[in-house]
Amino acid sequence: MGRFRYLRDPLFLAACGLYAINRWLLKPHFPDGFLHSHFNDLWLIPGALPPILWLHRQLGLRSHDQPPQALEIAGHLAFWSVLFEWIGPHFVAHTTGDLLDVMAYALGAILGGLWWASDRCREVSPYHEL
Repeated sequence: MGRFRYLRDPLFLAACGLYAINRWLLKPHFPDGFLHSHFNDLWLIPGALPPILWLHRQLGLRSHDQPPQALEIAGHLAFWSVLFEWIGPHFVAHTTGDLLDVMAYALGAILGGLWWASDRCREVSPYHEL
């Protein structure tokens, strides 16, 4: 079994690239709609979870290098949803909680979970038996 690539995971890299393209190139030209409101929310879990899990691994809070497990994905989805859509709006001016944001986070989590459950996200050891 291969190791999870963390910051070299292709889905993580794609999520970061798509976020940047949307944030700085597309959103200025599309002030309303999906690209403006929910596209970047879709990439929250694929873009934020790998570095968080890498940090957990470095701090000894994660004992393995397997791809993100369902409970890790669901736990971070719940935490970030509550933080960004319930707690955040109480403390950050000009923000509101939005159930559609949570739905976008969840869709990204599902897509990420499917990707990470596949063999495409693993780095194969040179000693891996064929």
